[in-house]
Amino acid sequence: MPIQLFDTLSRTYKTLTPADGETFRFYCCGPTVYGAAHIGNFRTFVLQDILRRSLEAEGWATRHTRNITDVDDKTIRESQEERKSLREFTEFWRERFHRDCAALNLLPPHVEPSAVAHVDRQIELIQKLIENGHAYVENGSVYFSIQSFPEYGRLSHLAERELTTDREGAQHQAHDQDEYERETAADFALWKARKPEDGPNYWESPWGEGRPGWHIECSAMSMQYLGATLDLHSGGIDLIFPHHENEIAQSEAVTGKAFASHWFHVAHLLVEDNKMSKSLGNLLTLDEIMEKGHTGQEIRYVLLEGHYRHPLNFTWGALKAARKALQRMARFDEALRRVAKVSDPDLGCPDSKRLHGVSHSFEKAWSALENDLNTPEALGQIFVALKRVQREIDNGSLGSERANHEWLGWRRMIYALGIRLEQPEAPKPPEEIVKLADARWEAKKKRDFATADQLRETIRSRGWQVKDRPDHYELAPSEE
Repeated sequence: MPIQLFDTLSRTYKTLTPADGETFRFYCCGPTVYGAAHIGNFRTFVLQDILRRSLEAEGWATRHTRNITDVDDKTIRESQEERKSLREFTEFWRERFHRDCAALNLLPPHVEPSAVAHVDRQIELIQKLIENGHAYVENGSVYFSIQSFPEYGRLSHLAERELTTDREGAQHQAHDQDEYERETAADFALWKARKPEDGPNYWESPWGEGRPGWHIECSAMSMQYLGATLDLHSGGIDLIFPHHENEIAQSEAVTGKAFASHWFHVAHLLVEDNKMSKSLGNLLTLDEIMEKGHTGQEIRYVLLEGHYRHPLNFTWGALKAARKALQRMARFDEALRRVAKVSDPDLGCPDSKRLHGVSHSFEKAWSALENDLNTPEALGQIFVALKRVQREIDNGSLGSERANHEWLGWRRMIYALGIRLEQPEAPKPPEEIVKLADARWEAKKKRDFATADQLRETIRSRGWQVKDRPDHYELAPSEE
C-alpha cells in the first residue's frame, strides 16, 4: 500500500502522493547556524531523511529542499559577540552541520537555500502583503496583521479566546522577537528596522535599512523552489507555533492557495529521562557523543528506536545496544550476499518496481514504514525476519534465487532506514583520554596506585575503560 502519514493540520492519516503525479516536493526547516546542532535537532533531520528514502523506495522521485537560516536574532547576536562577520560566523557552523549530516548518513537535500541569499525575494513578498492589506509599517518595521487572516491558529489549534484577546489591538502587541510562546500570539515582524546592536548586518528596503524576520525567510525560499503549494512541510514539533503558523498565514495571504498539503512534525527528544536544556547541560552534540567512542551510525540507530510522534529517551545504554544490533545486521548482510551470489552489491534504492511480484521476508518491516513511518516496529520486524532467514542460511535450505528476493527486500529496508553496514573500525580515543591513560600508566609504574585509580575513574567517567597488559595498556569504549 502507499505510505500513510499523520497530518498535523487535519489530525488525520493521509496518503502521500505528489500533486503532479511524478515528484514529491517537500520542505524541511533547516538549522539556524549559530552553533552546533544537538541530537534533538538531528532526530528531526534523521526522520525527514527516512521519509525521503521511503518515498524513493516506494518509486517516487523527490525534490527535497532544506534551508539554512544564516540571519536571525541569534546569528547576529552571536557573530557580534565573537567579533566576526555574519558570513564568516555562519559559514563555520554550516560546514560543521554538513559534517554531522555526513556522519549520520543523511542524504543531502536537492536544494539548500540560505536566507541571506534570498533577501530580495523576501522583500517582494512583504511588499505584496502590504499592498493587499495583510501587513503594515510601523517605525521602519513591517508587521503581519493576524486580524487580517481569519484562519490564523488552525495548525496549532490555538484556543479561540486567545486569538480574540490578542487580535484586539494587535498592532499594540506586535512582536519583534523571532521566537515567542504560544500564549503571546500577536502580530509578528516581517521586516525589522535596523538597530545599533545589529552592527553591519542590514539591507536596504522600501521601508528603510533593516533585515527580514525569521518567518518570512522560509515562505520565500520554499515557494521559490517548490511552488505555491508544497506536497509536504516538516520540522520539529516546537516549530508548529509560532514559526509554521506564521508561514501559513503570510504565504496564503499572498497566494490565496493552501501553503502545504501535508504537515509532518517530529516530537521532542529526552536525554536520560530529562528534557534537553542548557541549564541541565544535556544538549548533546555529535562530537560529544563520538568522543566517547560511539559512531554516527549508532546515534542514527538510536534515533530510529522511537515513533516520531512520541518523545524518545536517548540513553548511553541504548548506544551500546545499537552497536550490537548493527554488528548483527552487518554479519547477516555478508552471509545473505554470499548465498545470493552478490559480489558487487548495488547499494542504491531498490524501489517497488524492482520488487513487484517478489515475495520476501521483510514485507512486514516495509509495511511498518508505510504505516505512519513506524520505525521501531520496522526494526522489530527486521530482526524477526533476519532470524528466520539466518536459520535457513545456516542449515543450507535457502536457495540462490530466493536469496536474491530476500536480498532485494533486505536492501530496500536498509536503504529506507539509511543504515550503513560496513564493519565498524575500532573507535579511536581522543587525545585527552590518551594523555590521561599515559599519566595513569606512569603513576602505576611508580606504584602510586591512589593516583592511578583516580585517573582510571576519570577516564571511565568520560566513556572509556583501561585494560592493562603486561607491557602497556589498551583503551576501549566503556561497557558500563
